Amino acid sequence: MDYKSISLVGGTLLLSALSANAQKKNAQPNIIFILCDDMGYGDLGCYGQPFIRTPHIDAMASEGIRFTQAYAGSPVSAPSRASFMTGQHSGHCEVRGNKEYWGNSPIIMYGNNKEYSVVGQHPYDPDHVILPEIMKDNGYATGMFGKWAGGYEGSCSTPDKRGVDEYYGYICQFQAHLYYPNFLNRYSKALGDTGVVRVVMDENIKYPMYGPEYQKRPQYSADMIHEKAMEWLDQQDSKQPFFGVFTYTLPHAELVQPEDSILNEYKAKFDPDKVFKGSEGSRYNAITHTHAQFAAMITRLDYYVGEVLKKLKEKGLDENTLVIFSSDNGPHEEGGADPTFFGRDGKLRGLKRQCHEGGIRIPFIARWPGRVPAGEVNDHICAFYDLMPTFCDIAGVKNYEKKYRNKEKDVDYFDGISFAPTLLGKKKQKQHDFLYWEFNETNQIAVRMGDWKLIVKKGKPSLYNLKTDIHEDNDIALQHPDIVEKMKAIIFEQHTPNPYFSVTLPK
Repeated sequence: MDYKSISLVGGTLLLSALSANAQKKNAQPNIIFILCDDMGYGDLGCYGQPFIRTPHIDAMASEGIRFTQAYAGSPVSAPSRASFMTGQHSGHCEVRGNKEYWGNSPIIMYGNNKEYSVVGQHPYDPDHVILPEIMKDNGYATGMFGKWAGGYEGSCSTPDKRGVDEYYGYICQFQAHLYYPNFLNRYSKALGDTGVVRVVMDENIKYPMYGPEYQKRPQYSADMIHEKAMEWLDQQDSKQPFFGVFTYTLPHAELVQPEDSILNEYKAKFDPDKVFKGSEGSRYNAITHTHAQFAAMITRLDYYVGEVLKKLKEKGLDENTLVIFSSDNGPHEEGGADPTFFGRDGKLRGLKRQCHEGGIRIPFIARWPGRVPAGEVNDHICAFYDLMPTFCDIAGVKNYEKKYRNKEKDVDYFDGISFAPTLLGKKKQKQHDFLYWEFNETNQIAVRMGDWKLIVKKGKPSLYNLKTDIHEDNDIALQHPDIVEKMKAIIFEQHTPNPYFSVTLPK
């Protein structure tokens, strides 16, 4: 072969390489949404937490955008996740509370442990599309690992019926109160599952699920769920885009985990510590070292996030993958957790189950090397129901509302606004006129309109100015009746009746 031939071959190879790189760069991006459980706005170092180590999540924030005014869909788990999945706020969504379906089902036994034969929560509306279905319809491999909480076993809304290719975790969030459970749920097309199945924890069921012997159970669900997520991630490549939803149960109660270096670090740090006597009805076992347990759960979660980001780099998928980390609602005080000790509300008022800022404003971090600006702190106001249009924009799905609206419904609501322009450092970001929440279990409704925040408790409205009163201490409703009436009108416009979840509208 002469010199010209070699040059031609070299040029062809170079062009092929450039073409491959261009295709890789322009391919549909991968998306991973990491959603933890009951982490408050102030629980991470990058949000001001002084006691708990979170180096990987802090690094993620320094490499991307840290949002300061991002909101969950609800102050509790199931409806908040429903808001993310459906792109609807809780005045329109079918799931608006933690309604359970296991109470009257027959008892079955795992060893000497009693369990319900059906477990899970109220199902998503089968006539309204959810995010995994959209992503799957647009060529994505879909995997979900952790808490489902979008339907009970055998219902119309389980992962196998809602666009998820691979699932492993807890279908029922009440079951997730045990970190050493009797069983987990799985749906795996690769393993030939035709529906969701139970995977019995054979080593756990040798011991009781409550009492001192519980500590002998060896199969720790948080680690097992993370391992399955990592196995799935390891199977992904650049040939097909993937959508991963990693709904880790940490740091939700119960406050328990393996006795390892992470936990022992905090046992030494928090000494003396507090104890929790247990609550069998809630499936929370008695524990010692409640502060150490809680802090270690967040640091353990931080290691999970670090391993996800490391795996993406190892596989060369880092620069084509948007990763978002968040929490489903504000901080809890269950199972011995002590949010006051850790300053967990980040100087916000309220906890989980409350529509005050502490119950719904959450940590929210986005990272995408070369696409999302690094080291930015952003005050864009967004909520979980904005993730559907945002992910559609990122995936190149045009006019998602028109494409996926169910024309057989009188109204099929899509409440989100894409914040892809903010993520990508572009201008012309559209803003919400208002954000909306309602929650039946504490009979609360909330509206945020600019800096105004209206909270309705059992029909009584209170008004706050978040710009001057972030802790919502000063009710100024009497001074601004015009603003109150305007925000009450939003409530009457946005609330749709739901036979399963009722709230008292303002007077």
